[in-house]
Amino acid sequence: MSDSTLFSTLDLSRGPKWENRLALAPMTTTQSFDDGTLHDDELNWLAMRARGGFGMTMTCAIAVETRGRGYPGQLGAWESFHVPGLARLANTIKASGSVAIAQIAHSGPRSLENRVGAIDAPQEQTHALDDIQLGEVVGNFVMAAQRIEEAGFDGVELHAAHGFLPAQFLSPEINTRSGRWGGDLEGRSRFIREVLTGIRNATGKDFQLGLRLSPERFGLRMAEVLHLAEEFMTSGIIDWLDMSLWDVLKTPEEADFASKPLMVWFADLPRGDAKLGVAGNILGAADAERALLMGADFVLIGKAAILAHDFPQQVKRNPQYSAPDRPVTDQFLRNQGLGPTFIEYMRGFKGFVV
Repeated sequence: MSDSTLFSTLDLSRGPKWENRLALAPMTTTQSFDDGTLHDDELNWLAMRARGGFGMTMTCAIAVETRGRGYPGQLGAWESFHVPGLARLANTIKASGSVAIAQIAHSGPRSLENRVGAIDAPQEQTHALDDIQLGEVVGNFVMAAQRIEEAGFDGVELHAAHGFLPAQFLSPEINTRSGRWGGDLEGRSRFIREVLTGIRNATGKDFQLGLRLSPERFGLRMAEVLHLAEEFMTSGIIDWLDMSLWDVLKTPEEADFASKPLMVWFADLPRGDAKLGVAGNILGAADAERALLMGADFVLIGKAAILAHDFPQQVKRNPQYSAPDRPVTDQFLRNQGLGPTFIEYMRGFKGFVV
């Protein structure tokens, strides 16, 4: 169990310490240019959160190749021409005293076009990656991480949750292939393991590396995700595990695990030198403190960070602080640093925007 407070520093096994336990969650923003280069709207959105006091500021999911883009206006790191914009972003975040982390992702079967996945799925217009192509995708993750390091970021997080390409490989329900990339859990987790190992071997000794997992849905099995969470946390490869839980107090959907909340299952695991972060419906100071008391090392703030760019500063001033109620107006979101396309995207979430 963590005996820290939200505003104590977090020392990781590599790289800079985080000034507090409040991290900006990676969120879809749709604010960059179609070629994956940085737009000022995205720069402003993240700069305001860094200035607002987050100990770690994480980008949206950054695509590692063109066929891995999951939405229009997604940041990219698949070519060298992305580096100058990424450098502007990293420098701006770090200038406010926040640690700059980039999430890297491949949408796989959820991509805009040229969808690829673990298996052929004609109904989803998805074709299976062969062994050679899989090696190329792993290499693209590693090269994207190298470009991000070149740009000055402090680290990257691998997005392996919510049905994205790495999570699809994990699923025994979806990944029915045989061979080294399928079959048992070792084969189905090989993709994630090779990406993480490749990044660790190709980047500097102080470059931080995190992993985002989700524990259920998309055909995942709770027992397997728990096994992998422990394996990766104790491996020495990653510096933190980011568990995306929808709601940190939610009980698992599988009956065999319904005896305690999702996050507690992961908080009870051995961690080695890795830290555990949790995300899911943390909307106020009390929610965040509760997550630490239940065993997390840090919390990732999503919706509440959209509603309050200075969420950490608000919490520090007021231990009873909670994010504003929804729905909110366009002008409210503009004042919080959201650009027009991000505001339009948020209209898709029922009850968020007036």
